[in-house]
Amino acid sequence: MNISLHTFLVVCPLVFLAGLVDAIGGGGGLISLPAFLIAGLPPHAAIATNKISSPFGTALATYRFAKAKLINLKLAAPAVVAAICGSFIGAQISLRVPEHILSYVLMVILPVSAFLVLNKKLFNDEGSEEITLNRRTYLTATIAAFIVGCYDGFYGPGTGTFLIIAFTVFAHLNIQTANAQAKVINLTTNLTALAIFLYNGQGVLSLGLASAACNMLGGYIGAGLVMKNGSKIARPSIVFVLFLLALKALGIY
Repeated sequence: MNISLHTFLVVCPLVFLAGLVDAIGGGGGLISLPAFLIAGLPPHAAIATNKISSPFGTALATYRFAKAKLINLKLAAPAVVAAICGSFIGAQISLRVPEHILSYVLMVILPVSAFLVLNKKLFNDEGSEEITLNRRTYLTATIAAFIVGCYDGFYGPGTGTFLIIAFTVFAHLNIQTANAQAKVINLTTNLTALAIFLYNGQGVLSLGLASAACNMLGGYIGAGLVMKNGSKIARPSIVFVLFLLALKALGIY
């Protein structure tokens, strides 16, 4: 596949923004995946190349959360195992689905995401910073990791947002703490799906690595912002990426 300078100029700035937004409130894939599609990559190649860049920014954001001691390893362990299983299944399904069907997924994601994210009763910052390790918390982490992992392996955009909602709604964590747990799971699903796509010969390595550098820079800056401002930055950012997804679904960009 021929990759021109124009392709890099379209993708890299948008992937930087994706890293920034993803570290703040999740949903960076709602920006980065459309960027690859806008640049002219077919759906399977776009998803695979997006998987090349995403783990770098997510890994850097995860490191910053871990350094701030916001990640609970006991809760993360079973969630990571479930995330690997889910992402493996999702990626295998994605590779077997015709590319024109993948574009229809945007039409479904938009209203569901809009309802979940914009409903203030579901998405709030009133939870606790402390994690109570009981059955409900473990079940929330494990089930959410598997289901969202399947989705991330299959397609991807909004993965971080859906995980944050699961933790804030069902585990009653605040956005900052939920975001930290979500990053560990999201990193796992990214790496698992990436391995599957690369094994099947999908993805543009040069474009993926260039966008990875931009994603890392955005993720590093975004992780610092969310620790200082919490939901005041997270919610508007998620609304913004949903707006971009709406434009993509309508064929405006």
